[in-house]
Order: sequence, then structure tokens, then C-alpha cells
Amino acid sequence: MEAENTTFPDLHIVEPQAPHTHTAIFLHGRGSNGPEVTEDLFSSKTSGGQDLPSLFPSWRWVFPSSGSRWNATFMEHQSAWFDIASLADTNRRQDLQIQGLKESSQYVLGVIEREIELLGGRSDNIIFGGLSQGMATALWTLLCSPGRVKGRIGAFVGCCGWIPFTLHIDQAIQLYRSKYASELGTSMCLIMPAFLLGTTGCPPFDSKPEEVKAVLSTPVLLLHGTDDAVVDISLGQQACQLLKEMGMDVKFYEYSRAENEGHWIKEPDGFDQIAAFLESKTS
Repeated sequence: MEAENTTFPDLHIVEPQAPHTHTAIFLHGRGSNGPEVTEDLFSSKTSGGQDLPSLFPSWRWVFPSSGSRWNATFMEHQSAWFDIASLADTNRRQDLQIQGLKESSQYVLGVIEREIELLGGRSDNIIFGGLSQGMATALWTLLCSPGRVKGRIGAFVGCCGWIPFTLHIDQAIQLYRSKYASELGTSMCLIMPAFLLGTTGCPPFDSKPEEVKAVLSTPVLLLHGTDDAVVDISLGQQACQLLKEMGMDVKFYEYSRAENEGHWIKEPDGFDQIAAFLESKTS
């Protein structure tokens, strides 16, 4: 089937209960949508019995939806940020991923830019992340953002996901390791956005080195179930390692026996981790 342009549905937004100070932008997984992941996320509680909106009452919560996209493997339309041939081998048929990653990352960057404007330019008051394929899309978007996002994002939270094009990224890291062994994080920080944008056919944004370093200084929390039956934990561990090799500050939290065959955030443990991380990075 020929490539198609996806129409993105309206944003699902939960307004703050107090004067607006921060905005959280969270991307759903394949087969879901913004309203659905909002309900799942907000119905979960910490060990103290609190949900995320009550813990962060001054936050605006923005949940984009991917819309329907053709899946070449299952030969049907489904809600997805990009097409993918296999979750067991995310590097298989990577050509299928390009169109969706390009469209979705550009769309989500526009959402981030508008929310930064609402916060008076305070990019550090943006919290970004996603679940499953939403995490993959959000990480890709974050790494491509220098030049459009002019400062550091406040924090990133990713759950049960991976990084697309891991082989390409790892090959680039190995190449630069041989040339810049003692400064790998710094050198990768400068070339990675252009490298990823080029992978999907997007021209690099006009970014300055300090803008790239600012975005890549975003603190990251990744959570993944050891018994995740949908996205194997090895993919999350690989994402953690690649981000660290780019010089990023990454915390990885493992758990077991979460709902949805392990493909969700463990309650309440995982939400305790998220709450503590966000409080420490945004206070």
C-alpha cells in the first residue's frame, strides 16, 4: 500500500486544578488513544492512595492521539504512531516505520512548542513521555527536537517501550567511539539529532550546539516489567544503554506482575517511582 498522510485527532486535555505551572505530554501505545490512556493512567494510584492529578494539581495534562494507520503485517488499519513489522525484532522491515515516525514526530513537536508558549517559554516545565510505541515515538521526538525546542525538557518518563532504529544508532555510537573515545557523550550529543532526522528523510533543524546539549540533558526515567509479554524488557534495557551512551542521565526501574501481561506500570510501586522522580526533577 502507498504511504498515506495521517490525520491526527483532537488533543485530549485535562486542565490543572490550580494555577498552571507545568504541562505533561504523554503518548499512548499502539491500539489505544489519548482518552483511553488518560483513564488508565489517572485511575492508578501510588501507595499513598493518590493519583497523578492530585499529586500535581498545577499541571496541565495533554494526551495526543495517533489516529488510524495502515499496518502492513496485519493488513488492517489500527491506531498507531508508526507501522512496525514485529515487536520481537523491532529492526525488521524498518522501512515501514519511516513515514509514521516522520509524521508523528513532527506533529508531536508542534504540540510541545505550543505548550512551551503557554508556559511563557519555560521548556523546563514540560514533562514528556509515553507508553510502549508511545515511548518509542516520544524518545525519537525528544532526540530530534533540538532546533525546535530551545531549552531543556524538564523530565522524560517512558514505560514498556524501546527506541526505533537501534542498529543504526548503535552503529553510529560505535563509529564515534573509535574517534572520540573520551568524549563520546559530547560528540554523540552534537550529531544524533541530524542523524535521526536524516533516517526519516527530514532536513535537520537549525540547532546550536548548546540547544542540542540542553535537550540531551533531560533527565529520564524508564520503567519496564521483567515479565512484559508484549515488549520484552531487553528492548527497554537497550534503550537505557543507548541513551546513557549519548551522555543522558537515565534511571531504569524494573518490576514484575503488572497488569496487562506485564505490559503496564506496576501499581502502586511504579507510580511511586514516577511520583518521586517527577517531584525531584520539577520542584
